[in-house]
Amino acid sequence: MAIFKGAGVAIVTPMKENLEVNYDKLEELVEDQIKGGTDAIIITGTTGESSTMTEEEHLDVIRACVNYTKHRIPVIAGTGSNCTKTAVYLSQEAEKAGADGLLVVTPYYNKATQQGLINHYTQIAQSVKAPIILYNVPGRTGCNLLPETVAYLHKNVENIVGLKEATGNITQASKTMDLTDGKIDMYSGEDAVILPLLAIGALGVISVWSNVAPFDVHNLCQSFFEGDLETSRKLQRKGLALIDALFSEVSPIPVKKAMNLMGKDVGSLRAPLCEMTEKGTEKLAEAMKAYGIL
Repeated sequence: MAIFKGAGVAIVTPMKENLEVNYDKLEELVEDQIKGGTDAIIITGTTGESSTMTEEEHLDVIRACVNYTKHRIPVIAGTGSNCTKTAVYLSQEAEKAGADGLLVVTPYYNKATQQGLINHYTQIAQSVKAPIILYNVPGRTGCNLLPETVAYLHKNVENIVGLKEATGNITQASKTMDLTDGKIDMYSGEDAVILPLLAIGALGVISVWSNVAPFDVHNLCQSFFEGDLETSRKLQRKGLALIDALFSEVSPIPVKKAMNLMGKDVGSLRAPLCEMTEKGTEKLAEAMKAYGIL
């Protein structure tokens, strides 16, 4: 059984003025997402600024999210690292904290070979029992998890069950589905192509867009599953301009700005991320007004 089906939010990590994690605000965001129909919370991912957290903070945020969610919907913890040993440790601790699944990004900067990726993921998976979703986002990591490698891992490592597909390459995604006999739990990692990936057999999305419009993203997926393609198409098209604005600068810069414009007070970003440019903010605000959330 899949960890989740539908719209999972790649939730931001709210910060106080001193850039410490704002746990009270995180609890509010979790509640808002559950009320908005979100099907899973993905914590400490790219959008959650995990790369600028200490290991202790990283795990504290996971524990807090599990506690706030109270098993109402699944919590999937981002536990990837460019160091296999670190990823093993984070994965083991997230499992102990009660995470329902793990999202493990490819090791960034090292540019591992495909055999290196097989070794990396196999070691992590063998260290835990929790189901693992591979995360392939070569535009950020410089490392592409090829379809043949995904298929090998899925077929040979029992608890590697899914893939967050964020290459933006529909051909590669289709090949991955083919080589896994359509059995891998694929999730779109690109909000602009949720519907195309659903059409080739994906189970949903791990979404930045859901931070500001959880009901629409959930409904896009649910409409597709119910055979209401027209509604699903309308919602995907409706989101395109907003999605473009949410990725007009390095994520999560725009989505945090959007949430602050909506009055959600999620705070600023840890360096080297910085505040959105004035021009970018104007474009984002226009897109949000046109969408109807500002």
